[in-house]
Amino acid sequence: MESAMSPAAAPTAGELYDPLMEVVRARRSVRKFEPGRAVPRETLERIMEAGRWAPSGANAQHWDFICVDDPEVRERVREVFLRQGARLRAATERFPAVNKSFLANTVAIILVLGDERFKACFPQGADSKSQAEYGSNNENIFYCSLGAAIQNIQLAAIACGLTSAWLSGGGETQTACELREVLGFPDTARPYGTIPIGYPARYPASKWRRPLEQVVHYNRFEPEQYRPDTLVDHYVTELRPFAMYRPQADIRKWEDFEERAGQFAEAYTGRITNPSGRLPG
Repeated sequence: MESAMSPAAAPTAGELYDPLMEVVRARRSVRKFEPGRAVPRETLERIMEAGRWAPSGANAQHWDFICVDDPEVRERVREVFLRQGARLRAATERFPAVNKSFLANTVAIILVLGDERFKACFPQGADSKSQAEYGSNNENIFYCSLGAAIQNIQLAAIACGLTSAWLSGGGETQTACELREVLGFPDTARPYGTIPIGYPARYPASKWRRPLEQVVHYNRFEPEQYRPDTLVDHYVTELRPFAMYRPQADIRKWEDFEERAGQFAEAYTGRITNPSGRLPG
């Protein structure tokens, strides 16, 4: 499985872009899988091989992947997440919590563990003032590197004909302790990403994506593309529950788009989100 691309074998410009984007656009967060299916470990290892090749700060590779494919162990992991979901519903406000019962029909669950000891690999400040700055950024390096591994695993799953989801649950202290009892990983590690993998009972359409022209800035941040607090508040309170689950990449295809978007219709569909061009502060 070991392979590397030598400089002489580097692809010509654009050669890999189209197949890459085909996989990227095909990725879905699927939470309903076909029961009774199985997948060989060779396929699961191909998926985790993609995670192994993710970039990490200082090449620390501060991850381990626990692949749960034994039905009995998978059920114990599912029970941990059922309890986690119940706590989430009881302790958080206005958040559409997902029932984790669908984990029963996965062919495997991959937990991405992060080892915080490897933060020592990242830049360290020479004194308390500089360490306060660098220590804070080291957190970012740590989490972003794990996110890269998680994304690689998700893309590899779709490339292998499977689907997945990215569950943020698992990293909470109580959930991590319960998973540690089931899976035996050390206190130095914590699961920062949980990826159920399976064959979709239904392959959903893509969710809403912001327009590229709104997201991209060249050479400087464009003030007209800043999302003001009023727009953010509207998304959080009014649009989020629909944008999380509705199966249209183009928000304008919602039958009730004008009603839901209200005065912010242009801000959700065009380049300009801040007509005044003024930034806060």
